[in-house]
Amino acid sequence: MLPARFAPVLFGFLVSGIMSCIVTCVATIKTAGLGGHTFGKWMGARAFSWPIAFAVILIVARLVSPKG
Repeated sequence: MLPARFAPVLFGFLVSGIMSCIVTCVATIKTAGLGGHTFGKWMGARAFSWPIAFAVILIVARLVSPKG
């Protein structure tokens, strides 16, 4: 089990992964449509966006956290 001090980082990792998965899926289907190329485009978009989402969540969570 991980020490409690890593909980915010793990939470940010999981939330950013789930959210980037959902958002990039919706955006990819909206722009490219459903087809044989959709999954590859979606995974490319997700690979690009997940690190950005993770960094943003870590920064924003620190700013809005009551502990500061």
